[in-house]
Amino acid sequence: QTFAGYAAAQIRKARGLNKKMNHPQPEMRKPLLAFCHVLVGAGTQPLADWLQSQGWEAAHCGLSRMPHGHDLYALYYDPEADFRGIFTGEEVQEVSLSSIPKGCEPVAHLYVNRDGYKRHGREHREYWDWVAQRNESRYQESQGQGYDTKNMMHTFRLLQMAEEILRTGHIRVERPNREELLAIRAGAIPYEELLARVEALLADVEAAAGQSPLPEAPDEARIEATLVDIRSQWYFSPEGR
Repeated sequence: QTFAGYAAAQIRKARGLNKKMNHPQPEMRKPLLAFCHVLVGAGTQPLADWLQSQGWEAAHCGLSRMPHGHDLYALYYDPEADFRGIFTGEEVQEVSLSSIPKGCEPVAHLYVNRDGYKRHGREHREYWDWVAQRNESRYQESQGQGYDTKNMMHTFRLLQMAEEILRTGHIRVERPNREELLAIRAGAIPYEELLARVEALLADVEAAAGQSPLPEAPDEARIEATLVDIRSQWYFSPEGR
């Protein structure tokens, strides 16, 4: 679990880095307006474009919730009415609801993609937090490959060692596939190919775990005896000192 669990975390990290490197976020977060669409026929039109096509102003609009319509609003327009507009305040996080006079008919229906707006806000924040905290030299080194090559190399090394430990019961630190690992470190292997190899390695680890000769739990008495023996040699033998 120590090896494979850490390697799996590195895979998630590499995937997240790949997404951030290849899908940068604009410096300014998109406003809620960008996630508002007016229902037109069998499709939709961005609210800003729809208002412009009508020659109308958002300040003269009124909104009321649609019964049983998730994030759906009836939109009214009247320059003479005391409507609250579509948005209020500088930091717009929500649409405004107005008191609609009896008998007033909606001119359109508005869909507000709140889930998309929240997701964009989260991804925008995570991206710029990553920009502020990233290791610039590592980033420049990995930019051409679209993923963190060092993390990916260690992912392969750890998964291969995990499979060997489960299969043989021994730890081999010096790796026999040094050239392959260095090629990964150099970004010589495409990202998608690496992910496919990683998935195969994870399957190998799972298979090895099911047939491993290793005991279910470590022999704590043997471990303690070994530790005592090592300390005794270190503290009481002339060579140890």
